[in-house]
Amino acid sequence: MDPVSSATIALGQRVRASWLAWWQVLLLAAQIMVLAFLPSSYRKGRQRQEVLRCLYTATAPLLTWFLVLSALISVVLIRIVVATAYSYGLSQYALEVLVRTLVLELIPLYAAMFVAVRYAMPGAQRIRTLLAEQQRQGIEHTDPLLLRTELLPRALASVFSVLLLAAMSCLMALVLTYLTVYGFSPWGLPAYTRGVGGVFTPAVTLIFCLKTLFFSLAVAVVPLAAAAQRDDQGRYSRRSDISEFARLFSVVLLIEVISLMGNYY
Repeated sequence: MDPVSSATIALGQRVRASWLAWWQVLLLAAQIMVLAFLPSSYRKGRQRQEVLRCLYTATAPLLTWFLVLSALISVVLIRIVVATAYSYGLSQYALEVLVRTLVLELIPLYAAMFVAVRYAMPGAQRIRTLLAEQQRQGIEHTDPLLLRTELLPRALASVFSVLLLAAMSCLMALVLTYLTVYGFSPWGLPAYTRGVGGVFTPAVTLIFCLKTLFFSLAVAVVPLAAAAQRDDQGRYSRRSDISEFARLFSVVLLIEVISLMGNYY
């Protein structure tokens, strides 16, 4: 076989493998969304206990450190923007710039990445390791059973964690912005609420909510889809963390670009 044909076949195999991987992600996302709206997914017993346990482990251990990190980042960015705006005589635009950059764009992004690195991706690797060990022992899970008992609770926990951390961090950033700009005086509250309300128009609010929701779905689904996917030999071999993070980051980046186009174009 000539080198051109070999390269063409290899390229076709890579394209096919990439297509199958993304199809697995879309299929798993659709299945999780369907199960999430079924009351039977939360029935009393082991299923509900597993969902509640995952919600707790995905949120409680991350909450303190994330809020501390978010507060530090917010204070630094707020001071930089406010000082720069005052030095150029553009203080009237400082509040809008802070809300648009910090609350609308940065906080949902690093909340999703924080949950992905600290919970979603390590949990997906543990599931893949467990499936590999059970496969060596001759234990095979059917796809519906694996989806309902293992993947669904972790996916719901990732979605909940991203939404909760983003909401609390946005609220904290808005409070820190007010304290930095107006101090502890209550007289700046009307102007502050008017400025923030001018940024959060109905269209911007809708795009912000949808972007955060899709961030949480990406963090929940992409690592789990890779964990539940078999390799060419039908085994659950270990995957590279870097490649899985790159796949997740590409999805998050695509969502961010689409949201920017919706907000500013």
